[in-house]
Amino acid sequence: MSKLGLASRSEAQRLVRDGAVTVNGRVVEDPLAAVVPERDAIAVAGRRAPERPWRTLAFHKPRGTVTTRRDPQGRRTVFDVLGEAAEGLIAVGRLDLATSGLLLLTTDTQLAESLTNPANAVVRRYVVTVRGEVDEPQCAALTRGIGGLAASRVEIRKRSRRETHLIVELTEGRNREIRRLFAAIDREVTRLLRVAYGPIELGTLQPGEWREISAAAFSDRRSAARDRPPAASDTRRPRDR
Repeated sequence: MSKLGLASRSEAQRLVRDGAVTVNGRVVEDPLAAVVPERDAIAVAGRRAPERPWRTLAFHKPRGTVTTRRDPQGRRTVFDVLGEAAEGLIAVGRLDLATSGLLLLTTDTQLAESLTNPANAVVRRYVVTVRGEVDEPQCAALTRGIGGLAASRVEIRKRSRRETHLIVELTEGRNREIRRLFAAIDREVTRLLRVAYGPIELGTLQPGEWREISAAAFSDRRSAARDRPPAASDTRRPRDR
C-alpha cells in the first residue's frame, strides 16, 4: 500500500488491522499478507487503488535529497525534484542523502522486487572517491569481505597519497555498504556516484534530469546492455520551483 502511495507504512498497517482494506473483495487483516498490485484489486475503505500504466524512469538523484516520498525532517526528496513526473512511481531501492547518481523509479512493483532481491545479484556500479591511498591488497580485502560486507568488484582508476578514485560494484543494496566497507580499511568516502544499476546506465544525465526506460530494457539483457542516454530532447529536467 505504501508503494502504491495509498498510505505510509505505519498508516497501512493500522488500516489493515482495522479491517479497512480488501483484496479482491475480501477483508485482509494481516499486514504481511502477500499481494501482487499489478494483478490484485486492492481497496481502502471501499476506494480502489487506481490502475497505473507501466512506466520506468532513470533519474539522476542530486546529492542532498532523500529517497522517500515524505520526509519527517522536512528535507527535499527525490519526489519533490521530479514533481508530477513521479506520479504513481516507486523508487527501486535507495541512495543515501550524500550519494548521487542513478536511481530507478517504476510503477512495476514486481520489477522493483526483482531488481532489489539479493538472490538475483543485480550489479550496482559506483564511482567512488576516498581520502588517502588505497592499494591492491586493500581492494582484494574489500572483495573477500570485511565485517559481513563485500564488494563484487573493486578497481583503482587513479590514486595518490591525497585521494584514490575507484570503480566499485555491489550485488546487494545494504545500508551505506560502500561507506562502511571503506571505513573498515580506514578510508573516508568523499564522493559516491552510482553510474549503473543492472542493465541501465546513468550516461550523460545531469543531477535532476531523467529519461524514460522501455520494458524491453529489462526483458532482454542484451538489448538492455546497449541502453544509452537518448538525444538531448528526450532528457527531461524538472521546472524550477
